[in-house]
Order: sequence, then structure tokens, then C-alpha cells
Amino acid sequence: MKTRAVKIFTGANFRVPEHIQRIDSYHTHGWQLRYGKSKMFSDHSNDGSGARQALRLATAELKKRIAKLDAPSGLRRGIGSNKSSNLPVGISGPIVRQRAGRNTRDASFGVSLPRFGQKPTTRNVYIATENTYTLEKYKRALAKAVAMRKAAEKAYQSAATKAKREAAKKLK
Repeated sequence: MKTRAVKIFTGANFRVPEHIQRIDSYHTHGWQLRYGKSKMFSDHSNDGSGARQALRLATAELKKRIAKLDAPSGLRRGIGSNKSSNLPVGISGPIVRQRAGRNTRDASFGVSLPRFGQKPTTRNVYIATENTYTLEKYKRALAKAVAMRKAAEKAYQSAATKAKREAAKKLK
């Protein structure tokens, strides 16, 4: 798991895992866990003497949460404001094109498939040619595209959670 160096107001240095932030204000000194619901682990002192113990507690809680919660994936869930169609996230189209050597155009959906640790890939789901295009074929192709995207999102989430849990085992 990624860690970073944090120097607190007393000058003490700490190696802090991601998802834990330092909060130092006039009234509050402690570590805030931001994985699932946020939780504050106070130093219980104004001089920073409890910072090391508070960080241990926050890290232990982080390990527990990683073991039982899905990893945050970062995948877009909602339709962006600039998307001109009402198709689900990751699906575009219908894309109409005429292939070389053909007299008729065909339509398909473009489906963006996320892959954990790799660049996303795009697959096309064929709808029909301009001569055979029907609403029923459109709906079947859209259902297939949605199923492909959901399966890719599920695989991505599973791989992200597995990687996060493996990385958490190396935390001290």
C-alpha cells in the first residue's frame, strides 16, 4: 500500500498509509481515516505526544475496513453532464459506418471496458445494417452492451479489492 511521509507540528515524522490524513487545528490534533465512513483518531493531547498511538489505531482500523469493504474503484457511476445521449456510462452510439467493399452501412454500440491495472479497452456490439435495423435489434444490442459493461465493472471491482487487501497485509 502506498505510504507518504508526514511531518506534524511538533516536527515528528511519520510514514502514513493512503486513506489516513493528518488534522492539526487549534482545537484538534489527530489522524482522520477516510475509507468508508470517516473516523477521527485523536492524539488526546495538545503537544502531539499521542500522535504515534493514534496513528497505530487508525492504521489498525484501516486494515479492518479494507478486509471487509470493497475497494474504492474510481469508476464513473453517473452520466456526465456533457453526454448528449441518455445511454448508460461507458456505452456510446449507435455508431454508424460503411465498411470498405460494402454497399450498406451498419450500426453498433461502442462499449468501454475498464480493466484493473491496465488501460481500458473498447468493444463493439453489432446492432444491424441500415436495411435490417429494428427497434427490437437495438434493444437486444443495448442489453448486451450493458451486460458487458456490468461484467467488466464487477471484474474491475473484484481485482481492485483483491489488490487493496494484498497491499494492506504489508502495513505495519
